[in-house]
Amino acid sequence: MLELFKLLGNKRLFVLLVGLVTFIALMGFTLSPRANLSWPEKFLKDSVGFVQYVFYKPASYVAGFFKDVANMRAVYEENEELRIAMGHYTRDRLKYNDLEQKNKQLEQALNFTKEQQNRYNYGSRIAQVISANSDPNSRTINIDIGENAGIKPGMAVTSQEGLVGVISHVSSYTSTVNLLTSMDANDPTSNAIAATAVGKEKVFGMIESYDPKSGMLKMTKIAEDSNIAKGDEIISSGIINNFPKYMRIGEVKSVEKSEYGLTQTATIKPYANFLDWKELIVIIPPEVKQ
Repeated sequence: MLELFKLLGNKRLFVLLVGLVTFIALMGFTLSPRANLSWPEKFLKDSVGFVQYVFYKPASYVAGFFKDVANMRAVYEENEELRIAMGHYTRDRLKYNDLEQKNKQLEQALNFTKEQQNRYNYGSRIAQVISANSDPNSRTINIDIGENAGIKPGMAVTSQEGLVGVISHVSSYTSTVNLLTSMDANDPTSNAIAATAVGKEKVFGMIESYDPKSGMLKMTKIAEDSNIAKGDEIISSGIINNFPKYMRIGEVKSVEKSEYGLTQTATIKPYANFLDWKELIVIIPPEVKQ
C-alpha cells in the first residue's frame, strides 16, 4: 500500500481516483434493476417535492387571485352591458305600449267593429298528406285533419312555397283538397281566386284556370290600364268568398292583351310545385259575421 502511495505521490490524484471509483459504484448501483429506491434517493426526492410544494402553493394562490380579479372585471363589464340592454328594453317596451294604445284609439275613432279588427287574424293547422289522386280530370289530395280540427270547405291550403288549393270536402278526421291544377274556367264548380300584385294596389284580376301543358295559371280580367308586369309577385286579395288575404300564389311570367283588347291576361308560374307532398298548412279564417 505504501508503495502505491509512493507511486501516486500526489494527493490530488488520489482524491480524483477515489471519486472516480465512488462514481462508478454509484452508477452501477442506480442502474441495476431495483424495486425500491435507496434512502438517499428517497431523501432527495422528498426534499425536492417539499421545495416544489413550498413554492407552488403561493404561486398558485397568486395566479388564482389575478384570475379572479380578471373574472370580476369581465363580470362587471357584462353587468354594464346588461344594464344598457335592460334600459333599451324598458324604453322599447314603453314605446311599444304607447304605439299599441294609440293604435287602439285610432281603431275606435274609426268605428272599427270587433269583426273588422279580427278579419285578418288567420290561424293555421298543420296537415299530413295521406293520399293523392293523379286523375287529370280530378286532381285532389287528402289530408289527415277534418271537422275534429275545425276544418271547413272553402279554406285555403298552402305549402311553405305557396298556395296549393282549397278544401272541397270534409269528414270527421280527413279532408279533400282541390288543387290549383284542377282550376277550369269552364267548370261551374271551380272556384276562382281574386288576386293582386304586391306593391300595386290598383292591379286586380281573377285566377280561373290552369294550363297543364305549360304548368301555368291564367290571371284574367285585369284592367287595361293596370301596371302589372313580368316579375310581379301575385297574392290573393281576399275580397271575395272570405278567401284569405296575402296568400302567395306565383310570379308573373308574361302579360298580354285579351282577345278584344279591353283587359289584360297574365301568365303566372305557381310557387308551389304540386309534387312530393309532405306537410301542408290549412289557413283558418276568424269567425266573421256576414
